[in-house]
Amino acid sequence: MENKPTHEQGQLQLQIFDLRREAKLRQARDWFFRNYFPETFEEGMRIAAPGTDNGTYVMMVVSYWDQACTYLNYGLLHEDLFFETNGEFFGVWERMNPTIAEGRKLFSNSGFLANMEKAAARYEQWIEKRSPGALAAMRQFAKQMRGQLAKSAEHSS
Repeated sequence: MENKPTHEQGQLQLQIFDLRREAKLRQARDWFFRNYFPETFEEGMRIAAPGTDNGTYVMMVVSYWDQACTYLNYGLLHEDLFFETNGEFFGVWERMNPTIAEGRKLFSNSGFLANMEKAAARYEQWIEKRSPGALAAMRQFAKQMRGQLAKSAEHSS
């Protein structure tokens, strides 16, 4: 670690963690990771259209993590500390990444989730430097989870 986090960075990190525990955001995060696996923007809109509960959940999750990544990108959070304790943002980015270009184009907003994207690019380099192969393993695990969750959904229908 090149430099240690400041006390203020540690405090802000704890505040961000504490916000994750808020009941509605916790519910949204749980729904997101169990249900949101779009491969296209159109599929994302079917799963979580704006104005629906599911659409609200998606926006709660992505806006929370994009805001946290904004603090990181502006240097208000310590990068190593953030990456060591907040891998969830990368999982959110991985779910949004297949649809982001189309969404940005449709809504004429090239900055949508740009802070999460910037942090995710740095995280990829960070994790591979510290644990070569971890990124591929995470992506493989996510694929397996998607398959398992899809099978569970079929059996419960």
